[in-house]
Amino acid sequence: MQLYAPNWTHVTEFVMVGFAGVHETRLLFFTLFLTMYLFTLLENLAIIMVVILDHRLRRPMYFFLTHLSCLEIGYTSVTVPKMLTGFIGGEGGKNISYAGCLSQLFIFTFLGATECFLLAAMAYDRYVAICIPLRYGALVSWDTCIRLAGACWLVGFLTPMLPIYLMTQLTFCGSNVIDHFFCDASPLLALSCSDVTLKETTDFLVSLAVLLASSVVIAVSYSNIVWTLLHIRSAAERRKAFSTCTAHLTVVSLFYGTLFFMYVRTKVASSINFNKVVSVFYSIVTPMLNPLIYSLRNKEVKGALRRAISLKSWKGQ
Repeated sequence: MQLYAPNWTHVTEFVMVGFAGVHETRLLFFTLFLTMYLFTLLENLAIIMVVILDHRLRRPMYFFLTHLSCLEIGYTSVTVPKMLTGFIGGEGGKNISYAGCLSQLFIFTFLGATECFLLAAMAYDRYVAICIPLRYGALVSWDTCIRLAGACWLVGFLTPMLPIYLMTQLTFCGSNVIDHFFCDASPLLALSCSDVTLKETTDFLVSLAVLLASSVVIAVSYSNIVWTLLHIRSAAERRKAFSTCTAHLTVVSLFYGTLFFMYVRTKVASSINFNKVVSVFYSIVTPMLNPLIYSLRNKEVKGALRRAISLKSWKGQ
């Protein structure tokens, strides 16, 4: 049985500092982040509705895209609303219970891991479509798509189980101030009075396993795609084939670049302010950019959006 010093006060609630250095301009930041959040919701909901309503987009690639949009909505909704209350809700708006903090961390990790696996599934879809198109219907059937998507959500849900369990075994005492705008693992570990070596190592290994497993699938898929494209004699055909991958490749580069930087590390302490900036990028900016990337770089999505807008305008007349 572990003994604790009698003067320790065990933490039942945390206070998230957020962006403490922008107190004078907090309304400006509130407006900025609120606008980005609402724009993210609008974009991703538009993608989901267009894919559901336009029969031309009822294909595996767009089936996975709707799941990605659902993830982006959840990804931002689990962090941004609480961050916004910290800007305008006074001191109480920055408070979050111990259970609420761990729940936020669990959901955020779950959705992040699911997105990694979903991007890998989307890479596999592009590999089959370009490298072995004659077997596309058999290898990427609707039954296969549903199983792949279900597996992504399930494995993503299981990913934070052990890290969160180990987090519940830590003791938090003394300071309850989290120097971040959401309950991320690193600032939480910095507040623990327990030995965090096991927890820190587990976080590193779990993060590394998720990132490596998904990125290997993506790397192998795109290596085969590039190899196939190099053997296509027609430059026009090469461009046409690769154009179906550019949006996904751009999203993968943005998402994995920031995740590799943030989470495949073993040290809790680093530049906290710089970590906040990177966290804003992958938790707020990237989910806002992804629908734009898919709509601007994909002719079929652009066409579907144009038809939906034209139909709405026509009905409104």
